[in-house]
Amino acid sequence: MASTTTLGGRLLRRKPVATLIAESGTGPGTRLRRSIGLWQLSGIGIGATVGTGIFFVLSTAVPEAGPAVVLSFAIAAVTAGLTALCYAELASAIPVSGSSYSYAYATLGEAVAFGVGACLLLEYGVSASAITVTWGQYLDEFCRDTLGFGIPDAIARPPGHGGYVNLPAAVLVALCCVLLVRGAKESARVNTAMVAVKLAVLLLFVCVGLTGFHAGNLTPFAPLGIGGIGAAASSIFFSFIGLDAVSTAGEEVRDPRRTMPLAIITSLAVVTVLYVAVALTAVGAQPWQRFRGQEAGLAQILRQVTGSSWPSVMFALGAIVSIFSITLVVLYGQTRILYSMGRDGLLPARFARLSPRTGTPAWNTVAVGTGVALLGAFVPLDVLADLTSMGTLVAFAVVSIGVIVLRRTAPELERGFRVPGYPVVPLASVAFCCYLIQGLHGLTFALFGVWLVGAAVLYLGYGMRHSRLDRPG
Repeated sequence: MASTTTLGGRLLRRKPVATLIAESGTGPGTRLRRSIGLWQLSGIGIGATVGTGIFFVLSTAVPEAGPAVVLSFAIAAVTAGLTALCYAELASAIPVSGSSYSYAYATLGEAVAFGVGACLLLEYGVSASAITVTWGQYLDEFCRDTLGFGIPDAIARPPGHGGYVNLPAAVLVALCCVLLVRGAKESARVNTAMVAVKLAVLLLFVCVGLTGFHAGNLTPFAPLGIGGIGAAASSIFFSFIGLDAVSTAGEEVRDPRRTMPLAIITSLAVVTVLYVAVALTAVGAQPWQRFRGQEAGLAQILRQVTGSSWPSVMFALGAIVSIFSITLVVLYGQTRILYSMGRDGLLPARFARLSPRTGTPAWNTVAVGTGVALLGAFVPLDVLADLTSMGTLVAFAVVSIGVIVLRRTAPELERGFRVPGYPVVPLASVAFCCYLIQGLHGLTFALFGVWLVGAAVLYLGYGMRHSRLDRPG
């Protein structure tokens, strides 16, 4: 592909789908191994989604919406469902690593693709940090119930929240990085086992929690009105990022044109049912006013319902295992985004370099792990959660727009799945994403703006001048 000479042309240049597919896995030491099947890929989607929000987001979402948080989850699920259909089409048409970054590169141009990559750094890296904060909370809960003492606040909480550093968060990231460096297939197998544990503990919560269900806890149903429902839906939307994580595995999946759409839709169905069931059980078992600031909240609800510690201990242990699974998959997705950007020349080539022994981006993984560990150790949870939602929603909207663009620019392209109700479904997906974006806090918009400015400086200073589109062949 010839280099574009004008600034506008360079910003808008697109990488043809045929080139994206042809370049996937070319060059010395840059070929990923196709070793992941349908159930393992579905497990990646479920593993990155179930738990991300449910294990801790109720403590911030319920105070915003009251019992109507169930509707907030439903709104987020509808938005994710519309977007999942769009992801399924693009994943079947462009089966490469990079997810929405690669899709934007093929449809909206290089500058937009780099911006989406920056959003994905928020979506994956920041969400992983938020998740690791919660891991420490449940580990502390487990230690208190079984050993009689908890982790000292000084090494269990970030600055401003009663401590100096969240050490458990950093330890969790280190363990996940070790596993990821060993290989995608091994990581997927471990994740599948952890997903089974995760589903078991959430079903335990629903079964036990329903015994303490009181209909009176659901009234008033929406004490903070429609605005509260929308605000809660915006803040919890990051809990659906697992759908995006499925598409980051495009170059490591067997028969991707068939496998990826099935895995995306399967993940969404399982996630939606569990989220709504757990949220309804939680607000029915405990007055909504008690959720504010409640750490390891689901475990505490089980203790209140049963008057015994054993369900809480089992749930806390299950949460420790399952949050490990979430962190593992989200870190995996982050490394594959950076791998794709490094291969395209928009980031240094070291991000695309694979270990000759394991076939994984080892340096990339260590760099991501270091950044995530520092955020999880020193930044408060609420700031991390809202930034993740912003990055996720922007990336989801771009994917939906990409479906429309690709239908027009490459109508003959082979697609293993087509969005039903086109173009209504992609447009509705964009509308829902915009609705949830406007519900985020003003500080989130300010921080996101600073982030995008930084990304623009990096792209103009490095990415645009080192793009492989300037070095054809």
